[in-house]
Amino acid sequence: MQRLNQLFQRMAADHISNFLITKPVNIYYLTGFTGEDSALLLHDQSATLITDSRYIAQAHRQLSNEISIFEQKRGLFTDLNQWIPKYGALAFESNFVLFHDFQNLKANLPETELIPLNGFIEVQREVKDAQEIELIQTACQIADDCFDHIIQFIKPGLTELAVANEMAYYMRSQGASDVSFETIVASGYRSAWPHGSASDKEIANNELITLDYGCFYKGYTSDITRTVALGTVDPELEKIYNIVLTANKAVLDMVKPGVTGAEIDAAARNIINDAGYGAQFGHGTGHSIGLEIHEGPGAFGSYKAQAQVVGNVETDEPGIYLEGKGGVRIEDDLFITPEGNQLLTHAPKENLLHI
Repeated sequence: MQRLNQLFQRMAADHISNFLITKPVNIYYLTGFTGEDSALLLHDQSATLITDSRYIAQAHRQLSNEISIFEQKRGLFTDLNQWIPKYGALAFESNFVLFHDFQNLKANLPETELIPLNGFIEVQREVKDAQEIELIQTACQIADDCFDHIIQFIKPGLTELAVANEMAYYMRSQGASDVSFETIVASGYRSAWPHGSASDKEIANNELITLDYGCFYKGYTSDITRTVALGTVDPELEKIYNIVLTANKAVLDMVKPGVTGAEIDAAARNIINDAGYGAQFGHGTGHSIGLEIHEGPGAFGSYKAQAQVVGNVETDEPGIYLEGKGGVRIEDDLFITPEGNQLLTHAPKENLLHI
């Protein structure tokens, strides 16, 4: 209940009496419930899970006794009026309610003021507790072990899809529940595609291979990128590998509490700019991870003004991409400590690995 109590305190400070939560990952974060097609209603400092018969037994097993369980039989939003005062107000997750669901809310609460509330729980999730850090560490360890496994598996003639499927199978065999996102295995010219998800292209000798992947472990994710060479590659590709590695290390050396996303991005971007490849580094330097693969804060967009605090978990992922020739990205996960940061991913990267 600690996370719920923290949320209740924040709601009270913002004068929010009723809050309907429908995003599954947020319900899990607050309660531990893993079912679908459900809602968590926070009202008058109490919590009620609204679900249907498919999840009642599961809810009784997963929820603490402080959370009430209501079995709905007429629709998720039909009986909300028993908790919400007729002329009251209800906050809802505006970034996770479909238009037809919003129409149902209005129909079932015609006199209630509906208040869109975007990212309210996500802000709380930005700071990870010790249990969350431990789960992310395990997800990172599985990803590290996967790298050791896959570099022994890759050989000329295999398709990128075959490599990606092997990576997914291996991580699941080590306890992962799923991959973090569609695994990127991008070889040769495709390694210059920052999000070149695995294809039916066959991997050939004398190519770079970018592996961007991760896994979920007990709800929490990892995100790592390593670039390797199959045989000998063009000297310029070796050169940009070393530039990207230098940029990656520069971020690790400077991230600590108080450092902003803009400063993180500049630490990597200035090195790549000074080397003459600024135009070939188009994406942000990093983002946070946790229950989702992209969370705040980070080193891109609106997060650039936000300072790091103890408990944030960030990625560090500079890259250079030479269209038609090849590209390099090196990505690590780290969490912010009182003294600076702790690296969570340890797959080899010190030199371009030739496999």
